[in-house]
Amino acid sequence: MPNPSAFSDMADLTSLAEAALDAARAAGADAADTVVAAGSSTAVTLRNGVTEEVERSEGSDIGLRVFVGARSALVGVGHVRDLADAAARAVAMAKAAPEDDTVALAPVDLLARPPFPDLDLDDGEEPDADALTTRARAMEEAMLDVAGVTNSNGVSAGARRAERVFATSTGFLGAYSATFHRQSATAIAGDGTRMERDSWSSVKRHLAELAAPEEIGRIAGERTVRRLDAQQLTTRKCAVVFEPRAASGFVGHLLGAVNGSAVARGASILAGKLGTKVMPEAITIRDDPTVPRGLASRPFDGEGLAAEPIDIVAGGTLASYILDLSTARRIGATSNGRASRGTGLPSPSSTNVSISGGSGDLQSLIEEAGSGVLVTDLIGMGANIVNGNYSRGAAGFWFENGEIAYPVAEITVAGSLVDMFAAARFADDAPGFSSVDAPSIAIAGMTIGGR
Repeated sequence: MPNPSAFSDMADLTSLAEAALDAARAAGADAADTVVAAGSSTAVTLRNGVTEEVERSEGSDIGLRVFVGARSALVGVGHVRDLADAAARAVAMAKAAPEDDTVALAPVDLLARPPFPDLDLDDGEEPDADALTTRARAMEEAMLDVAGVTNSNGVSAGARRAERVFATSTGFLGAYSATFHRQSATAIAGDGTRMERDSWSSVKRHLAELAAPEEIGRIAGERTVRRLDAQQLTTRKCAVVFEPRAASGFVGHLLGAVNGSAVARGASILAGKLGTKVMPEAITIRDDPTVPRGLASRPFDGEGLAAEPIDIVAGGTLASYILDLSTARRIGATSNGRASRGTGLPSPSSTNVSISGGSGDLQSLIEEAGSGVLVTDLIGMGANIVNGNYSRGAAGFWFENGEIAYPVAEITVAGSLVDMFAAARFADDAPGFSSVDAPSIAIAGMTIGGR
């Protein structure tokens, strides 16, 4: 039997998963599940034409969770020869653990059944360091060619391939592989106290769908130069428009508030709010793990449940929480297949999130608002989903009469998340570069903190 650090194909990983379950049974576990994961990655970082770092990694891991009655424990296994000892240790740990009726394997009738959907997550491409270096150089050259860019803060290109097998003692066995390709560039413009930096990136499952490296470099350079001579606003109330990159963070706060872990603890402003209106009536927010080539797609979740789309918000009304088995049981609900998992314990997480019902684009939102702040970057973690307070550092542009006037920096944007969700005006210009694919969003009457 192969070692997890020397896998050769998916069949080897499947054999390891079966061996892990056999070891758990032999050690006296009443039930068990296991994740066997393997992967490889290559990444290159350049700055001013000089290669700063070349990374190559290969590795794998086994996570084994055992159940003894209503008690459970999880161990990591580094080598196949350690399976028996690890399983025995896990069973001993489980016997000493407190009982928890909310933690258990999925009922058999909820498990996904083959054939699993083919989501085209693996393009078979594994570019080597030379190919990645070529892409990185093209990015940096295009970035430095932008008038006003004075230096490079680094460019990087990378690729990763991962394989995983999930199996349970109740008969579930599923496997899939996936690739990720990425490239990013960060430019510097100005000098001294006038120095600004900004970046741009592209991440895709398939190498052929990555933006051209020259485009990434050019956009990074242009975004940086336009930030020069930024001003600090006086404190005021005004409209705020979030460009898509910043808007995805705003939508992320909603996703945090509907996450089952927070809801089950009562630590969310949206706990107990299913069926109530939380957003404008036209808006639907969908979570879909079955998007072909989606950055967060998967044929089944981390507990073996089927991958199916759900509406988190439907027609402005809160329709679903993001639940795994444990959080669903804690609130008296049924899991909707949102368990995310490496080789550790499962926890609920969103997948590919899209928003429908908006209209117009970034420019139309600016024109509708007339004057206000266009936020292009958010700083810090100042959003509290327990009490709804929102206050984050920001940078972007002041606009007047529907036109960009000048860059702004060192400001804070503040409000109440509940009010922001209710007042959000969504465009229909989601760019498709993130698993949280948000369009531009405008919110009137926010507080801007400045000088």
